[in-house]
Amino acid sequence: MCDCSEAAQPDSPGAAAATTHVYAGILNGSAIEAAGSQEGDPDEFERVDGYETGYESGSGESLGSTSATSSIYAHTFEHGRRYHHFKNGRYPLPDDDEEQKREDMKHAMMLELTDGKLFHAPVGDNPQQILDIGTGTGIWAIDVGDRYPGAHVRGIDQTPIQPIWVPPNVDFLVDDCNNDWLARNIDLAHFRFMTIVLQDVPNVLGNCFESLKPGGWVELQELQGEILCDDETMLDDDPLKYVYELGAKAFKLFGMDVLIPQQLEAILRAAGFVNIQCIPKKVPIGVWAQDKTLRLVGLYQKTAISEFLSAMAGRPFEALGIDATARQAIVALARRSLEDTTIHRYMPYYFWYAQKPENFSNSTRGSAPGNTGASLAVSPLADA
Repeated sequence: MCDCSEAAQPDSPGAAAATTHVYAGILNGSAIEAAGSQEGDPDEFERVDGYETGYESGSGESLGSTSATSSIYAHTFEHGRRYHHFKNGRYPLPDDDEEQKREDMKHAMMLELTDGKLFHAPVGDNPQQILDIGTGTGIWAIDVGDRYPGAHVRGIDQTPIQPIWVPPNVDFLVDDCNNDWLARNIDLAHFRFMTIVLQDVPNVLGNCFESLKPGGWVELQELQGEILCDDETMLDDDPLKYVYELGAKAFKLFGMDVLIPQQLEAILRAAGFVNIQCIPKKVPIGVWAQDKTLRLVGLYQKTAISEFLSAMAGRPFEALGIDATARQAIVALARRSLEDTTIHRYMPYYFWYAQKPENFSNSTRGSAPGNTGASLAVSPLADA
């Protein structure tokens, strides 16, 4: 298993315009194309109140109702924040401009942390089909599309916040990865900051396994939702640590587990994956690390957490029954403690990647060699 206690120490040395379409989804067959390049013959699409569906008239399939289609573009406003309305109430975090900027900043942080690598999976120089699950603002998918112009890169998310102007080989769909996937022959499926907000990770990774081509790869770049310290500079009642402990309890009420990233080896193996690799990192919070790059990473992380605290004070703390005054007090103490550079806090990050067997032919999930005791190869620890 990937053990973060052995991870690298923090102090170690041409765009195309696009229109909005609705068509048969790559996941469950009822997705909505939020942005990106248009493919196929426009005549194949059926108009539904200003949108287009990929279902032909008389096919017997539909999105259910026009209101269901329109609701994907609707939002709810709570606690001074905007939340997407798709399957309203199930997702605890906002999707407003503040959150989008935070996600893009985390992308910049990850590029610093990985020395510019967008992924670690050895997909070769010419991948053809790449899926980005939980694409958010689409920034990772766009960067991958630029770097691999011969690949078709598709981003999937529950909310259409992606840009309109993107590389011609990139598009986006509004869909729910918890549903069955129709995609096949995928070279790489990418998840980032996703497993802690999924309600059924084994099911999602099982569907992912089915969608990959034999020899295809999945990569999960995952934050563990806990605050740690190795040198006793953080007290047991640390305000930031307390916020994340409350967050873990709140996310459980939404059916989510913020500690699941460290458990992904067993889940990947059970889904049928082999050649499972893990690169663990300890990401500092603040500028206390000695390494110059890690100080920049720590500054990104500190800022991301500071901006995240207001989101935690919304739906998550409300679900715990904490009143509004107490929520704000808890967040204020945590935000103030972030300025204390004598506390050497960090968060564990796990970079997991694994392969669908190249000789896989049985579509029955769980019958792959990965379930028969295949050895786990943990990659050499890389300096953060």
